Amino acid sequence: MVASSVLGFPRIGANREVKKAVEAYWAGKISADELTKAAADVKKTSWTSLKERGVELIPSGDFTLYDHILDHSAAFNVIPKRYLGHNLSPLDVYFAMGRGRQADGVDVPASEMKKWFDSNYHFVVPEFSDETVFKLNFNKAVEEYNEAKSHGVNTRPVVVGPITFLALGKAAKEAKPGFQPINLIHKILPVYKQLFADLKAAGAEWVQVDEPILVLDSAAYYEKQFALAYSELAPVAPKIMLTTYYGRLDSNLSFAAKLPVAGLHIDLDRAPGQLDEVIAAVKSTNLVLSLGLVSGRNIWKTDLEAALKLGEKAIAELGQDRVVAASSSSLLHTPVTLAAEKVLTAEQKDWFSFALEKAAEVAVLGAVLSGSKDANVLEALEANKTSIAKRRAFERNSDDAVRKRVASVTPDMFERKSPFSVRREVQQNHLHLPKFPTTTIGSFPQTKEIRAARAKLTKKEITEEEYEKFIEKEIETVVRFQEQCGLDLLVHGEPERNDMVQYFGERLNGFVFTQNGWVQSYGSRYVRPPIVVSDVSRPGPMTVRWSSYAQSLTNLPMKGMLTGPVTILNWSFPRADVSREMQCMQLALALRDEVIDLEKAGIKAVQVDEPALREGLPLRKADWQPYLQWALPSFKLATAGVTDALQTHSHFCYSDFDDIFPSIQALDADVISIEASKSDMKLLKTFKQYGYSNQIGPGVYDIHSPRVPSEQEIKDRIAAMLEILPDSLLFINPDCGLKTRGWKETEASLANMVAAARWARQTYA
Repeated sequence: MVASSVLGFPRIGANREVKKAVEAYWAGKISADELTKAAADVKKTSWTSLKERGVELIPSGDFTLYDHILDHSAAFNVIPKRYLGHNLSPLDVYFAMGRGRQADGVDVPASEMKKWFDSNYHFVVPEFSDETVFKLNFNKAVEEYNEAKSHGVNTRPVVVGPITFLALGKAAKEAKPGFQPINLIHKILPVYKQLFADLKAAGAEWVQVDEPILVLDSAAYYEKQFALAYSELAPVAPKIMLTTYYGRLDSNLSFAAKLPVAGLHIDLDRAPGQLDEVIAAVKSTNLVLSLGLVSGRNIWKTDLEAALKLGEKAIAELGQDRVVAASSSSLLHTPVTLAAEKVLTAEQKDWFSFALEKAAEVAVLGAVLSGSKDANVLEALEANKTSIAKRRAFERNSDDAVRKRVASVTPDMFERKSPFSVRREVQQNHLHLPKFPTTTIGSFPQTKEIRAARAKLTKKEITEEEYEKFIEKEIETVVRFQEQCGLDLLVHGEPERNDMVQYFGERLNGFVFTQNGWVQSYGSRYVRPPIVVSDVSRPGPMTVRWSSYAQSLTNLPMKGMLTGPVTILNWSFPRADVSREMQCMQLALALRDEVIDLEKAGIKAVQVDEPALREGLPLRKADWQPYLQWALPSFKLATAGVTDALQTHSHFCYSDFDDIFPSIQALDADVISIEASKSDMKLLKTFKQYGYSNQIGPGVYDIHSPRVPSEQEIKDRIAAMLEILPDSLLFINPDCGLKTRGWKETEASLANMVAAARWARQTYA
């Protein structure tokens, strides 16, 4: 029989219960016990919902209050010393690692965050040194396995694998020169052995061990460590399902297929072409092959007929008992369920499949591949066939005007009229910015009053005119604050925007939106990605009204704020029927029109943010160039249609940019702002290696934490930057937008930043 499996489930709750409970705990409104109870309710609902939909291998241990890698660090005692000795509870130490803490005499910054492979999910980076002492503070896998069992659900626990955990970590500040986290493999394995032995004793038959590092080129360097780890773990553990996702094994298959594990999971959504090679590699073994047939990354209904063909190919070579039908990855990247969606039309709703619906698809695939003749299963299969046919018919429609415009793009449209050296002089005369100009990344705090006004407009409790008057007042407040604070290049604060991608999607043709399609980005921060369903175009200006109003309030230069084409695409659910390149070029042309209109309206600088540029880079280096050949030109197409006087900015954050830094230079933005403080300014080493010819603003403080940096802290960061960067090129700004912060901490942080910039002007005159 072919078992059905889901690798992981959204941990947010159908109504965002976890976010609400976590933030209530941070605010002191509920106790730790109440938070635990809220989490337990969400876990129970998830487990029982998957069981009700017929999934046989149900995950446990994948739930988290903040981040699953942070959970693993806390469980394995990978807790930096700066978070200890403050008389904090283990729960508060955990949250301090994730978001920092500045209260009751405790002042510690948050740990570094990075993007989880090529997704928009952020994980908290573990820190290791020779002094790291691994021990099992708690066995989360056993605890949640037993918790699920108490609700009548038998699960397959999920554990982050040792190689991935070490490889994704970093050397702590106190680590000796040349230290590599992977060198700790001998020290960490005894703790894994204890975890797995306890899990086996608890009755778990299988354990899902996630080693997504196997889809990266870098995994080749860890072949010996993989062999060592699994030769020690397999004898004491339940049956191990070695799990990969987000890409293909490629050459790593040669050693992965030989590891002493019981099963291997592969992602056939992102890498269907690997199936034949994997089957050939495992055929002579006893490995169970888990097939990732249902996408954990998109929201489109699975073409079950196509998925079944892949499953049948595997069964023909391996037999039913050695095949599992599964989701391609955890479903954490998808919303919980379509059931709560009331605004989507019946036609639109029929196109999609969220986490619970995908679980049902997995169960149907498992049943059909097992030879089931159950009427409900066959009915679901036929209904899917009808849905897919209707979607394909819709996809054949296209907007000829949009397609023709993309086809008519010429090479000169990708380049600014003059090189940066010429533009810079023109812009200096146009903007009159001082040395070390200060600015922000764009957004200011989204207060409860702003959110309430937006909700009232949606419910038609206030008129459009009343809402716009409210937004005007909010913009004026932000402008006056920036003037009083002493910032040099202002922004309007974005009070009218719900999200940096959703806002633009709502003003472009070709998108649809959900009411409750929330997906976790990091911690308690969730987003509702728009869905691209057809050709994209701009029916009219999207931001000119608010930016020009803000400029009318002040004599200081105002910066228009846009989200770039690559980021809009990567942070939406894209179409599956046309190339990402085509979709990105359509977005670029729409944004090009907006940039031109902003300049015509008197805006002197425009920031086109591309934080997802690195995120969208393929996981295998061999695939980079085809991506960069359309991603970089898309940004340039969006920004190159203006005069030399308009200063173009772009922002990047929370990814390793050192490997594509030459590509960032090739964007030819006049100014880039980039995350630096949260990652201990390691990016400065990249500047030293490559140099940078245009202007740049490495973030001087971390906005993803409520902690207020001191003036001296920012001075020290500026001084460190000026050891590498020419003082003529340096902008002073935070790491990212201020949307998620409160006004009190924003005012204090920016005051310290401006004071530090003034100090720099005097010191480096």
